[in-house]
Amino acid sequence: MSDLTAAQKDKLMADLKLVLADAEALLAATAGEAGEGVAELRGRVQATLSQAKSGLIDAQAAVVERAKAAAKATDGYVHESPWKAVGIAAGVGLLLGIVIGRR
Repeated sequence: MSDLTAAQKDKLMADLKLVLADAEALLAATAGEAGEGVAELRGRVQATLSQAKSGLIDAQAAVVERAKAAAKATDGYVHESPWKAVGIAAGVGLLLGIVIGRR
């Protein structure tokens, strides 16, 4: 997973949490509204929010698990082939230096 993709996923998770918080605040603000349709709509929205929250928590846990697995695999590779890892890191550093130097 690239750093850009991870940053985008983190921003998406933060945005989703903000939307959920705003929706909960809206539900709390309209708690005094009367009417059968409003009460039914509030019930459906609350159920949807609960599902979204649990889905978000599950997705976040899955991302954390995958990141831990990737880190563990990388650590194992570096311990098995330290000189290859040093060479790869030097090559990536050289390429980044060239790209940054052109700007």
